[in-house]
Amino acid sequence: MANLVQDLIDQVVIGAKSRILDDLQKADTFSGGINGQQLVWYDLDESVRYLYPFEEQIPLVAGNAKKGIPALPRVPARGGNATHWKTVTAINASNISGGVARGQRGGTIVVDTHDMSAAFKSLGLEASIDFETRYEEGELDPDNISTAVQSALRSVLIYEEKCAIFGNSSLALGTTPTPALSASTTGGSLATQTLSVIAVALTGEGYYGSSVAGGVPGQVSRTNADRTTATYGGGSARASAAQTVSVTGPTGSVAATVARVSGAVAYAWFWGAPGSEALGAITTINSVQITAPAAGTQLASALSADNSQNALVFDGILTQMMGQSFGAASGSYVGVQPAGTAGIGTGLTTDGNGGIVEFDAILKDRWDNYKLGFDRILCNSQEAININKKALNGSPGGATSLFRFQLDADKSEGVVAGSRVVAYHNKFTGRDLDVVVHPWVPPGTIVFWSDRVPYALSNVANIIQFKVRQGYYQIQWPLATRQYQYGVYVDEVLQNFFTPAFGMITNIGNE
Repeated sequence: MANLVQDLIDQVVIGAKSRILDDLQKADTFSGGINGQQLVWYDLDESVRYLYPFEEQIPLVAGNAKKGIPALPRVPARGGNATHWKTVTAINASNISGGVARGQRGGTIVVDTHDMSAAFKSLGLEASIDFETRYEEGELDPDNISTAVQSALRSVLIYEEKCAIFGNSSLALGTTPTPALSASTTGGSLATQTLSVIAVALTGEGYYGSSVAGGVPGQVSRTNADRTTATYGGGSARASAAQTVSVTGPTGSVAATVARVSGAVAYAWFWGAPGSEALGAITTINSVQITAPAAGTQLASALSADNSQNALVFDGILTQMMGQSFGAASGSYVGVQPAGTAGIGTGLTTDGNGGIVEFDAILKDRWDNYKLGFDRILCNSQEAININKKALNGSPGGATSLFRFQLDADKSEGVVAGSRVVAYHNKFTGRDLDVVVHPWVPPGTIVFWSDRVPYALSNVANIIQFKVRQGYYQIQWPLATRQYQYGVYVDEVLQNFFTPAFGMITNIGNE
């Protein structure tokens, strides 16, 4: 007994992991047997399993060799609150003739130059465990503190990837346009009523942070680990003005369409009696087909201000293309699919010859105007399926396949179904662009990505990179309560030297 008491004291005073204490913690299970309760060993595997996707969520931050994606380069900054650089974007911009008359001098060219800058931002998240959790871990491997710190680091990396795609510090969506409505007596279950509809445009952060059940984030007020408060925009524009339409039930429906908002990748829809419009749908196209009463509880009146910007983060590639992140129009290709049928939209278009019309349009535009191509196509899983349909089928409806399969009659192995378009051929540069499913490119949007500037002697080592003022670092905070507290942070900005080398197609219908 004396030895046991001393072991317990050692455990409390110096944090030693006593095997005797572990036995007391684990061997505490009883089982009913023939002769009553029997002591039964508690069989616990000491290895902790991490059963959540991680590497799959950070293909740009960490790279993905299997998908052929190099990690975004990281270069050190030298201080200051922003990084600055100068660019030459055109020579002989006025396109004057180079012909020279005898004895005369030539004309003077115009050189287009620009001053660029991007502000540094800090990203960070924290995790903590209490003393009791540490006592209870026994011989778990890794221990609870290691798990907490690793979880914080991985969470920062995942959020960093999200920011690289849709971070939005500079682009205000403003007030969402008023939707246009058209009522039908069929197609739904709406009763006779005057229906009021309101639309709210969403950024990528707003889209991924929204749900019909949970609502759309407006201004977010976050309590930090140090009990301070951070306030930032959740990624939603100011709600539109309400539009009303008369519905004849009991099988009524309403088609709603709103003018596309630059910077938006999705739209939240509220409907109901005038003044009581509730959240009913979130779409990645600028329309919706309303067939039933709204299922959500959030009211549109909660989104009376523009909260589309998050001043705490840097601009990601979507914002850089659609806005003016670096003080001038981006020059990126931004293709917008027509509204089409409400709730369905306009999907990609097959050219009937194994190609996609919208893809060839962006590739032709970049070649004609900038003499460049891209390296890969980043898309959501939804668009990967749509690319497959349009590239492998020869008719707009997808009923006729461009491919035929030949099977030997004497073989019995069966057929492996399914296909995947892994690359798209650029007819103008002769290169193939890898088609990559990215976890944070929103549905309805496709990104065309470049790894390099194709021009000789450009003085650009990395076309896009993280400019890092302070790399990843971990802080173990002093004990203020009986908790171990850890923070993981990084301070950087996503620096893009040539936004015309990037492009996107958005508002793509799922058809």
